[in-house]
Amino acid sequence: MDSDTLWLAMALVLVIEGLYPFVSPAGWRRMFAQILQLTDGQLRFFGMCSISVGALLIWYLL
Repeated sequence: MDSDTLWLAMALVLVIEGLYPFVSPAGWRRMFAQILQLTDGQLRFFGMCSISVGALLIWYLL
């Protein structure tokens, strides 16, 4: 993987992350308020799941 591919992937992440607040700012605020109510353990669990799925996808695609 060259650096251009990495920058392309980072740009795609930014586009995807920006879609929800752009399309539905009120919904994004409600979702963010709910996320703030989660405990540290719940946030760590979701983070671990996200890392695991991302790592598996990278492994599968490479």
